Amino acid sequence: MSNAPSRFLVTARAPLTELPAWKRFVVAAQTCAARADELDLIEAPGLVLDASGQRHAPELLAAGEALLEARGFAEQRQRLLAGDEVNVTEHRAAWHTILRAPTAPTDVQAERERMDAWVRRADAERRWRHIVHVGIGGSDWGVRLAVSAFGYAGTWRDVRFVANIDGHAIEGGLAGLDPRDTLVVLVSKSFTTSETLENGARAREWLVAAGLDPADHLVAVTARPERARAWGIPEAQIFRLWDWVGGRFSIWSAVSLTTALSVGSDVLAGLRMGAAAMDAHFAQAPLLANAPVRMALAGIVNRSILGHGSLNIAPYDSRLANLVPYVQQLDMESLGKSVDLAGRPVGVPTGPAVWGMPGTDAQHTFFQWMHQGSDGAPVDFILCSQADHHWASHHRQLLANCLAQREALMRGKTLAQARAECLAEGLTPEQADWLAPHRVHPGGRPNHLVVLPRLSPYSLGALLALYEHRVFTQGVIWGIDPFDQWGVEYGKVLARGIAQALQPVASEARWDSALDTVAQAAATRPADRPSDHDASTCHWIAQLRG
Repeated sequence: MSNAPSRFLVTARAPLTELPAWKRFVVAAQTCAARADELDLIEAPGLVLDASGQRHAPELLAAGEALLEARGFAEQRQRLLAGDEVNVTEHRAAWHTILRAPTAPTDVQAERERMDAWVRRADAERRWRHIVHVGIGGSDWGVRLAVSAFGYAGTWRDVRFVANIDGHAIEGGLAGLDPRDTLVVLVSKSFTTSETLENGARAREWLVAAGLDPADHLVAVTARPERARAWGIPEAQIFRLWDWVGGRFSIWSAVSLTTALSVGSDVLAGLRMGAAAMDAHFAQAPLLANAPVRMALAGIVNRSILGHGSLNIAPYDSRLANLVPYVQQLDMESLGKSVDLAGRPVGVPTGPAVWGMPGTDAQHTFFQWMHQGSDGAPVDFILCSQADHHWASHHRQLLANCLAQREALMRGKTLAQARAECLAEGLTPEQADWLAPHRVHPGGRPNHLVVLPRLSPYSLGALLALYEHRVFTQGVIWGIDPFDQWGVEYGKVLARGIAQALQPVASEARWDSALDTVAQAAATRPADRPSDHDASTCHWIAQLRG
């Protein structure tokens, strides 16, 4: 493949900060006060987005629409949905939307049907009481989310997830399982992921130690089937990915084999349907009534203009605990960039830090900081109108807490209000004057409220696609590539060399002289050649070498 810049890159537009449309957008955002008393609802498939807690004056929305036009958003959206090259630094498409399209290409449909048939056979034979899913990052988080969301009350298959290279992870993942009734699912797009293959090797040894043929208990999901075959996995148990599917967008593919085995192929089908409906909304809805686009514009205001450094995800549904790291990876791997498509500094703050946990746990953990801290953070509140349990009082309290926390962040509490409260509680004027400042809430903290009718596969699929397209739209505005991750790759390269250096030394003498060897090498290295490692890394390689 040629390394020459693609047409997409060659036609990259002017730097964001030089655009008149950007300057107009900045002024509109800075002069627009929060308008929480004006309802701003956007209807979308599977959910309602309430943007009333964001800045949403007509002037700002008009400026946002003009900014999108100036950034060529419509063309770039079309390129994404058509499977054209949008990952410009790797010369690839990012065509995850086709994986959930009702009329998918023949090879995609055939692989989907092959996986479904394999799952049906396993279910019919009641095989695999235990599933050990081995993958990391995008090969892990989406599956964890779907399994926890729809298998929270338990399924007949016990699913364990092993991601971390820490040996405790694979040890715990295999502990107490019957090897004869265990399936190990290895998920790696490249089938070179060090954590996955190392953990997979331990699982294979565990199967051999039980007197079993590992080939009967291993499945792979990968874009490199030849590597999986060389690793010892039979062709019939290898399911295909494609190079144009990024890991953090791969829940819609055979990566979700474990999802189908755990909570059913119908759940996976529902997820795809909801996402496909959101794709159509994203493609067709007018920009100012387009839920992902509106979320993106608010995110640009909050990060690049108002200066908020983070985004809090607060799902008021315990089944969505894994939504937080899912969105965290999606957002921070995609938008954690500081140069545009032409290699120039973007010139404004880009992707925020994403964090959070489910409410109401969050209220007892960090919401004090959210309400009265000097910084605060925008929040995406997420709730389901209907619960899937029969304890109505629990759900009422959950909804009340969500709405109350959101209202408090928006409305705040003035010094006069705080003092009046103190007096109403019987404090003296002097006591009220002293205590009131401690009870002031700044208010005006930006937020979205996303309301699902209930947590169904369809609504969750729509929610995930909402975040995908929000991230893409923000990437278009900032002018960055949201589909590569070169920062992660650099660390992987360094880790390979350090792992070699940490191999056991041949003798005690080598251990004792390790730092001397490093120093001697540095002394003889040409002045223009940097050291292989910094001084601290060299020290700890010597100390930690086995």
